[in-house]
Amino acid sequence: MEFLRNNQLDIMLVTIGVCGLLTILAIYTRFLRKQRKLILIAIELSAMLLLIFDRFAYIYRGDISQTGFVMVRVSNFMVFFLQLFILLMFDLYITDLYKEEGGFTTTPLRLRATAIIGMVGFILIFISQFTGFYYTFDDQNRYMRADGYLVCYVVPLIMLILMLSFVVQFNKRLSGSISISLLAFAIIPLIATIVQVYAYGLSLTNFAIAGVVMFLYIFALLDLNEKVTKTNKIEIDYLKAEQQKIQALFEETAEALATAIDAKDAYTHGHSTRVAEYSKRIAEASDLSEKECEEVYYAALLHDVGKIGIPDKIINKAGKLSDEEFGAIKQHPVIGRQILSSIGKSPYLCLAANYHHERYDGKGYPEGLKGEDIPRLARIIAVADAYDAMTSKRSYRDPLPQEKVREELVKGLGTQFDPIYGKIMLHFMDLDTEFDMRERVEIKEFEGNRSVYCVEYRSDFSEGIMITPAFSRIRFRFTPRNTDVECFPAIIVFDSLDGRVQTSPNMQRDMSYYEYADIRIGGDITPKGIRNHTVKTTYGYTEAGISLSKDEYEIQSLKIKDHILLRICGEDKTTEIVMAGPDNTRFAYISLTGQNCKISDVEIKTDSENARRDYIPRIAPEVSYIDVPAGDIPNVQLDGWRSAASEGIELTDLMQISFHSMSLPTARLIWHCPFLFIYSSDDGKVNGTNYREFALIRLDGESWEEDSFASNRILTNKSEDFGNWDDWKRKNKEGLDVDIRIKRVDNVITVSSENAGIGFRNVTTIRDDIPKLYVALTGDQCAITNIRIR
Repeated sequence: MEFLRNNQLDIMLVTIGVCGLLTILAIYTRFLRKQRKLILIAIELSAMLLLIFDRFAYIYRGDISQTGFVMVRVSNFMVFFLQLFILLMFDLYITDLYKEEGGFTTTPLRLRATAIIGMVGFILIFISQFTGFYYTFDDQNRYMRADGYLVCYVVPLIMLILMLSFVVQFNKRLSGSISISLLAFAIIPLIATIVQVYAYGLSLTNFAIAGVVMFLYIFALLDLNEKVTKTNKIEIDYLKAEQQKIQALFEETAEALATAIDAKDAYTHGHSTRVAEYSKRIAEASDLSEKECEEVYYAALLHDVGKIGIPDKIINKAGKLSDEEFGAIKQHPVIGRQILSSIGKSPYLCLAANYHHERYDGKGYPEGLKGEDIPRLARIIAVADAYDAMTSKRSYRDPLPQEKVREELVKGLGTQFDPIYGKIMLHFMDLDTEFDMRERVEIKEFEGNRSVYCVEYRSDFSEGIMITPAFSRIRFRFTPRNTDVECFPAIIVFDSLDGRVQTSPNMQRDMSYYEYADIRIGGDITPKGIRNHTVKTTYGYTEAGISLSKDEYEIQSLKIKDHILLRICGEDKTTEIVMAGPDNTRFAYISLTGQNCKISDVEIKTDSENARRDYIPRIAPEVSYIDVPAGDIPNVQLDGWRSAASEGIELTDLMQISFHSMSLPTARLIWHCPFLFIYSSDDGKVNGTNYREFALIRLDGESWEEDSFASNRILTNKSEDFGNWDDWKRKNKEGLDVDIRIKRVDNVITVSSENAGIGFRNVTTIRDDIPKLYVALTGDQCAITNIRIR
């Protein structure tokens, strides 16, 4: 109290400045209702004047000059007057709030009573000026309390109590910030007024009023800001909703248009959607922004819109197109550009339509652009478009097998396709072990009552059922069609890239079709591509749990390396057949067929675990292509993708690995060649404890560039010795002497080599500090011998 008493004039001066500033701010505040704004200006201005006159009252107290005589009387009168005036303005402020926001239609009774009491207070102040009822002045011109001084406190107290009771009762009708300011305005001056009665010489009530007046404006601004923010949010949400509606309309229109495009060609159903999805995945893997990825998606969705202008008879022609017809087809990019160029807000759409048939080497159409002169999204879509074309059914062919598609993409890197986006698609294919990235066509998967109907022998076939190292059990029902003709079920054991029996010589060649044997269910076997076989027949049940009716059969199948076991179970007989295939590299499938019969109710179950590796008794020696002297470490034969690996070799700062490589007779693809990989493990072994792999580099010049452990950058070039990829495969089959040079500087490993005209330089940067690194050799369908380390 003493501090306040000694410094209250200075505090008043500061508070006057703040109230003056808030008055100016209130004048220039936008968005407040005019009446409420005027009330706030009046309250802030009155609080400033209240403190000014209160300060003058203290300054001129005891000044017996003429000026002091006038100032003391005027100042004290204004102090009492402005106190009541501020309370009346606050009453109007509350009334305005509750009428506009609190749901009241008329002025509440307590607030009207407050106004009446305030008017009575004004009358008493004026009376006091002539009667000395509230205060008087002594001979030294000093303010003195009179007998009725308590009345001057009672009036504002009653007003504050009435307003407080009302605000407390209905505070939930207003926002939180406004309710707090109203409660503060009613409570703080109320307490200060009670204390003022006993604290003579201090302007506690005036300080309290000035303080809450400042907070009243601040909380009004906070409430205004909250409302503006809420309004803005509503507007933004509305705009977003409108944008979403527009985007949804655009998407639906684009998808409908894409569907209409695909509907022109009986063999391209869903083509545009798949191309859009593949293109977006490539864009995402290229670290394009979300907006750019969306643009790529919709550009790809509408890339073939120009086909609308091509006659249906040309699009759906089953045979080869004439030069004139092909010329008409080549116009669809130009037509697409013309159609989509009218969409001014999305210029990327017409770019994709116009340029998606350009080639990276400049031999495409319609403009023959080359390299990066082709718009980026068109280069992305070109890869996705070609991929979907190869993996979809056409009038003249079935979908190509995944490995054939992969080989075509490899051949097209740098010629037909941008090598960056082509390699991304190749990486997706490597991850797509189930070949899900393709057109879904209807095939006989033996669900429900799927059936095979055979009139002539082998006139119909089921889809191939793969024979795996885990036992599969195929149960089916056999129904004769005509008892006057010989009827029987049969199975064909074969290998084909698409897992289907092929009868056309062209398809047999394209699908690398290979038939092991033709087996009639009775046990008669016609060997076609096996080195040896045995047949054992037993009568009665041979396995617990098998219960078959007269027309039911169960075939149990198993393949371990080059040996195949088939167990054909009937009602009273089991025939067990063991076949030795030509090598370890081929797959094997079973297809159900027969003569004059129906095969139905097919069920297939496969064990979750593989059988023992020695389960099938060997009836022919294992085919080996590495029975030659070894070098510094043992030779290694790869019958499939990374089916084995050489011993690990500790990496030094500078080293060279030499070996002889030969693709196996079954090798038919570019990547059927040796690979080198860099890894670490606690024991130095491949797949050892804490195994981590940092790079996999193939001799055909491929290496995926990023993973969580390391980054890889590969540069591939073709020398004059490189003819084409068919030459590359031929030279690999004939055999190559390979030299691989490896250099390590800290965590950066450089691997380089050149073979059959393909040279590469791969730089691996390992993210962690790993002192011991190892390299090893692996591959796909190749033999690696005479491995030397220098």
